[in-house]
Amino acid sequence: MTYCCAIKTNAGMVFLSDSRTNAGVDSISTFRKMLVYERPGDRFMVMLSAGNLSISQSVREILQTESIRDPETGDPITIWNARSMFDAAQVLGAAVRHVNHRDGDALRQSGLEFNVSLIFGGQVAGEGMRLFLVYSAGNFIEATAETPYFQIGESKYGKPVLDRVITPETPLQEAAKCALVSMDSTIKSNLSVGLPLDLVVYEAGALQSDRVVCIDNDNPYFRMLHDSWGQRLRQVFDSIEDPQWNGGQTDIPLRVASPRHPPLKKISTAHERLI
Repeated sequence: MTYCCAIKTNAGMVFLSDSRTNAGVDSISTFRKMLVYERPGDRFMVMLSAGNLSISQSVREILQTESIRDPETGDPITIWNARSMFDAAQVLGAAVRHVNHRDGDALRQSGLEFNVSLIFGGQVAGEGMRLFLVYSAGNFIEATAETPYFQIGESKYGKPVLDRVITPETPLQEAAKCALVSMDSTIKSNLSVGLPLDLVVYEAGALQSDRVVCIDNDNPYFRMLHDSWGQRLRQVFDSIEDPQWNGGQTDIPLRVASPRHPPLKKISTAHERLI
């Protein structure tokens, strides 16, 4: 399993992925899930992958040369000459369908589904930043102001902090911190996600980035974040009043009558029915 997330704010974009791949508790390997495509001053694109490793690696390889036809001129469009991120996402979708056409039937005959999920985002000169979530069929959706981030892989543990923090107005450094907290929460709760991590932070309009880092067990910032997040969560938890059941002094009682729903009915004999 893996976990990847990408965040798009007004200030820029954050991409984060783990690198753990496992086929059981005694077979754990490290494969990077992120690729950066950069032509300074012209385009900056990042792809994150989750799902069947052989499929995602094939898509990554084919994407370098995959093309679609321009409907107006008939000329080939690749990720390197696409005039928009939308066109580049269409090329990625075509690469996914290419691999499905080549390998899908053989995988299904072996009892395996064609399973791959991709996040693809960045900026092409002349337009704003864009972020896409690409599915196994090669179709995709785009991030909006209401949904400014995407996750793939083992996403449930890291989602709550993103929902509470990330908005289009979130500063770029805060977005990066939030992504790392999201990853740390996932690593804490799921052994199939683990270090090292790849982190890329992109500033809007730059069309290149030098904020690229690999985070391992020795990274001082990530160790600090891990320790601080756990300690602060415990402090916040301890600061919340315990529920009072037996007439304890409180201004915020838990046991109050609901105007719409009675308390749960107990069954005390074999002849009683709920309805």
